[in-house]
Amino acid sequence: MSRVCEITGKRVMTGNNVSHANNRTRRRFLPNLTNVTLLSDLLGRSIKLRISTQALRSVEHNAGIDNFLLKSKDTVLSSKALKFKKAIAKKKAEASA
Repeated sequence: MSRVCEITGKRVMTGNNVSHANNRTRRRFLPNLTNVTLLSDLLGRSIKLRISTQALRSVEHNAGIDNFLLKSKDTVLSSKALKFKKAIAKKKAEASA
């Protein structure tokens, strides 16, 4: 399983450890990913995703996973999140019609 957030696209970054003697060795900065279950109001069911903790705060700030996915770009979403976005958009269109 790759270390990539499914809704923001945040991934592993690389850099250097720098010692006191200014020796540089390569290192990896890993994103803080967690497995979460979010409740979708429009779909009426839960959604399991592997997202970063910063993304979880963004979801809560945008009043739920439904609004967050509808506002986010398709290019950063994983295929799993993209399926949920399309299902949410379809339900929202049915509800408004």
